[in-house]
Amino acid sequence: MKKLLLGAAALSVLAALPAYAADPLDAQRMAQDIKVLSSDAFEGRAPASEGEKKTVAYLVEQMKAAGLQPGGDLKNGQRAWTQDVPLARFTTKGPVNVSVKAGGETQAWAQGEQIAIRAAQTGVDRLTIKDAPVVFVGYGVKAGERNWDDFKGMDLKGKVALVLVNDPDFETGKGDFGGKAMTYYGRWTYKYEEAARQGALGFLVIHETAPASYGWATVKNSNTNEIFDVIRQDPTKAHAPLEGWIQRDNAVDLFRKAGLDFEALKKQAQTRDFRPVTLNGVTFSTDYAIDAQKVVSKNVVGLLPGKARPQERVIYSGHWDHLGVGLPDAKGDRIYNGAVDNASGIAALLELGRAFAKGPRPDRSIVFLAVTAEEKGLLGSEYYADNPLYPLATTVGVLNMDGMNLLGPVKDVTMSGDAPLTLQDDLVKLAAERGLSFSPDPNPQAGSFYRSDHFPFAKRGVPAISFGAGENLAKGGAAAGKAAAEAYIKDRYHQPADEYDASWDLTGLTQEVGLFYEMGRRLANSTAWPEWKPGAEFKEARDRTKAQRK
Repeated sequence: MKKLLLGAAALSVLAALPAYAADPLDAQRMAQDIKVLSSDAFEGRAPASEGEKKTVAYLVEQMKAAGLQPGGDLKNGQRAWTQDVPLARFTTKGPVNVSVKAGGETQAWAQGEQIAIRAAQTGVDRLTIKDAPVVFVGYGVKAGERNWDDFKGMDLKGKVALVLVNDPDFETGKGDFGGKAMTYYGRWTYKYEEAARQGALGFLVIHETAPASYGWATVKNSNTNEIFDVIRQDPTKAHAPLEGWIQRDNAVDLFRKAGLDFEALKKQAQTRDFRPVTLNGVTFSTDYAIDAQKVVSKNVVGLLPGKARPQERVIYSGHWDHLGVGLPDAKGDRIYNGAVDNASGIAALLELGRAFAKGPRPDRSIVFLAVTAEEKGLLGSEYYADNPLYPLATTVGVLNMDGMNLLGPVKDVTMSGDAPLTLQDDLVKLAAERGLSFSPDPNPQAGSFYRSDHFPFAKRGVPAISFGAGENLAKGGAAAGKAAAEAYIKDRYHQPADEYDASWDLTGLTQEVGLFYEMGRRLANSTAWPEWKPGAEFKEARDRTKAQRK
C-alpha cells in the first residue's frame, strides 16, 4: 500500500499528552488469569458450553473485583455484565462419509485426513451429495473493480468447485491484488460467500501451507468441530450446502487422474484470462447428518465511565473463546486450551481494567469488551458492531488484543495488517518514546487485518487496530523471534498444545500491555478523534457520521 500523507489537521491526536513513568501492571496476576482460563477445567472455552459458563462467570467476577461497572445489555433500566449474542450452532452427527471417483476408481476419504468438511450451515438436517461433477475455479474471485472474474459465466449449480486459497498475486508478489499482502478476496470466508453467490453445490479450498499461513492441523481442528453462525433469515444466501478444505496432495492427484497439471493450471489462475476447468471423470460424494440449534452466547462488558465526556468511549477488546473439545492429538489430548490464543489477551484486558479503575479517572469512558465466537468467524464482535451497546459514531477507537507476547522483551512493535489510520502513527510515536522501532506486519500474506476482532468495527468506519510485540527479541534478535512464531503456528496454534507454561518470560507481556495501557490512556484523555487517512477504504463510512463528533 502506498504511503499516504496527512495534512496538518490530521496529525497525531496523542502527541501533546505526557506518558506515565511506569505502567501500573502486574505480570503475575496476568499469568494467573491465563493459567485459570486455559486450564482443563474450562474445557477449551467453546461458545455455548459449560466452558463458556465458567469463563463468563470468571470474567464478571474479575471485572467486579477490579471496580468496573457493568456495561452490557440494558435490562429494566440497568446495565447487565453481558450482551446476549444469539447464534446458530451446527454439528455433524455420526460419520462423515466421503468418496471421490477419479480415473475409473472410487476412493474413500476420511474426515480430518484427506478432507475437512464443515457442518452444513444451510439449515438442513442431512447433506447428501451423489456423484457431483468437480470443477476448478482458480482463486474463486469475482472483483468487478479489478476487472477480474474467475467464473466467466460458468453455471456451478449441482457442481463442487475446487478453489485456491489466498489471492492471485500470492506467488508472484505482483499484480492486481496488492502483491503479497492478502486482500479480503484471499480469505477462505470470502471463497465460501462467493460459492453461495455463484449457486454452487459447494466449494472445497485446496490447502497449501504457505498461502493459507497455517498447516493442515489447524484446518482440521478448526473445521471438523462445532460451526457457528449468526442467525440468518435465509442462510442459503450466505452458505453453499458444502464448505470444506482438501489436502493439496489429494487435489493434485484428482487433477492428474483427470489428465490435468495442477501447477500449470495454478499459473493460469494467476491471470485474468483464466477460465474454469472441469475435471473430466471426477465426481464427489458425501453423506452426513447435521444437528442445528439456536443458542445464546455472551459478550462480557465492563465499563469505566469518563469524568468529563462519558458519552465518548474507547474500547479495549479481545476474544475469550477458543475451540473447546475436539479431535485428539497424538497424545490423546482433546482439550484445546487456548492459552496464548486468547487467554493471554483476556488476561491483558482484565489487567487493563484493574489499572484504569485504580488510577485517575479518564475524561472519556473506557469499555472493556470480551467477545465470544472469534474462532467461529468474529461473530461476537460482528454482533456487537451490528448491535452496538454504545454508538459507533462516538466510539473513539478500538484497541484489540489477540495472542500476547510471552517470549520476553522485544525491540519492536507491529500491526495485524497495515491500518491506514492516525492510530497507527500514534503507535509508532509511542513505541519510539519507549525505545522501540515499528515493523510492518511480517506476514501480510496471512490477511491478519481481516482475521481479528477489530475488523467488524473497522469495516463500519470505527478506527480500530490490533497491534502487539514484534519479532525482534531482545534476547536472540529477529531470527529467534521468527523461529518462535513459526514454531507456535506449526506445533501449538489451534492445537491442544496451546497450554499454560510456567517458564514463560513475562517481561515481554508487561512491555506489550504497557503499550496498550498508554495508547488507551492518551485516547481517553484527548479531545481529538483518530481518523482514517485519505484513500482508506473505510474512511467514507466514518465520515458519514462526522457531525456526531464534536
